[in-house]
Amino acid sequence: MKISIIGTGFIGSTLGRALSDAGHEITFGSRHAEDQAARGTSARVLPIPQALLESEVILLAIPGAAVSDLSTEQGDAMNGKLVIDATNQMGADVANARGQLPSSVRYARAFNTLGGENMAEPVFSDGRADMFFSSQEADRSTVEEVIEGVGLRPVYVGADQEELLDALFRLWIALAITQGRGRRIALRLVEG
Repeated sequence: MKISIIGTGFIGSTLGRALSDAGHEITFGSRHAEDQAARGTSARVLPIPQALLESEVILLAIPGAAVSDLSTEQGDAMNGKLVIDATNQMGADVANARGQLPSSVRYARAFNTLGGENMAEPVFSDGRADMFFSSQEADRSTVEEVIEGVGLRPVYVGADQEELLDALFRLWIALAITQGRGRRIALRLVEG
């Protein structure tokens, strides 16, 4: 699958390396030509407009506050594409970026309920960590494939459930940071 990751910080580069290792064609979109996010992988770094045009799936791993500018500048290039929102706006009433994206995108919410350390090392002593996600049913299998490419177990919560995932993000923050349990914790669905 052709995936463009917009953002080359810790989350973006972690996801890009894992997805590249899983055999996906990864392009990082960056404002900096000298960006080293692709080093050691088969991925490449391109200017954001070019990266957006060459993708089937766009994974947003930029600061949540930057999504509005990206949409203003590059909204036409995202038209009709599946956009996986991995952003979080800490302290804001709404943590996700759906309202800042063009209405023409196919929206999914994932990679926002765990710290990046858990995406870099998704396997715990008793198995893989879960990644809860939301998408339209038509995009579900694609998002599952992306999540599995990172090594996480996908758990679908339904369409248009980004607010529920934002609540899981706040729960993870409360446990990991506020209570001081550390960032190497994950949420898991246990079925009997």
